[in-house]
Amino acid sequence: QVQLAESGGGLVQPGGSLRLSCAASGIIFGINDMGWYRQAPGKQRELVATITSGGNPKYADSVKGRFTISRENAKKTVYLQMNNLKPEDTAVYLCNADMRVTPSRRSTIYWGQGTQVTISS
Repeated sequence: QVQLAESGGGLVQPGGSLRLSCAASGIIFGINDMGWYRQAPGKQRELVATITSGGNPKYADSVKGRFTISRENAKKTVYLQMNNLKPEDTAVYLCNADMRVTPSRRSTIYWGQGTQVTISS
């Protein structure tokens, strides 16, 4: 079964850092764009960052200069390094990936289950 699994969430003080990982597993023929979203209670899911298969990143304005997205294609893993965390960063963080799961050109967006990130004193 093709899956995405996040890890690395937890509770951290304001100004602290956290590194999230998301690994794809299963029979995968290729991974196009990967990204991170977050969703806080009562709010809509919002884009945090995306990264192309070639490593070109884009960020939401709210996290620019603080977060860094990266990927290791050989490990089928995307990372999110989060620095200078703020209380408003508190959310469930979900990764996604546009993946080819057959030899064809067709690709499908997959989502992880989410990992909780809480920023609090």
